[in-house]
Amino acid sequence: MLVGYARVSTTEQSLEVQLDQLVQAGVEKVFSEQRSGKRAANRPELQRALDFCREGDTFVVTRLDRFARSAADLHRTVEQLTAKGVGFRCLQQGGIDTTTTHGKLMLGILAAVAEFELDIRQERQREGIENARAKGVYRGRKASIDRNAVKRMSLDGMSARAIAERLGCSPASIYRLAGKPAVDALSL
Repeated sequence: MLVGYARVSTTEQSLEVQLDQLVQAGVEKVFSEQRSGKRAANRPELQRALDFCREGDTFVVTRLDRFARSAADLHRTVEQLTAKGVGFRCLQQGGIDTTTTHGKLMLGILAAVAEFELDIRQERQREGIENARAKGVYRGRKASIDRNAVKRMSLDGMSARAIAERLGCSPASIYRLAGKPAVDALSL
């Protein structure tokens, strides 16, 4: 069986292109999620897909960076598949297929390149932030949690955990807000 996995980093991004490519490749079962991809352990749908695979199956992704963000993570996950007797195929980037010797070699090379690209991108991002801070124009990312909503829910007697569940964030984020001026009245 061909088992597919698709991932985008944010809910603003679309999975549609990846899903279409997987279906066109004949994938019978697709797992997908909209989550950051830094570590495989933080992606529940990837874990479900890996658990779903059985000996003789092939695990299919459209691109390596949708599957793993470091060479170590990629190799660890592919080794997990190999131990179960499951092949690995990447549709783009040379059509990697670990059921062949050539495919195994290409996987190693492309994993190193993907990790290098990630490091370079992060380095440029850090440099950009440092430059913006030096100019006094860095504001950070937009707040993703409505402080007023947190304050209202807290005043209504909701716990930090309940507020976090309702807003789709961690309780730690709610506690962090408790120390900020806009919500300092929180009785968390």
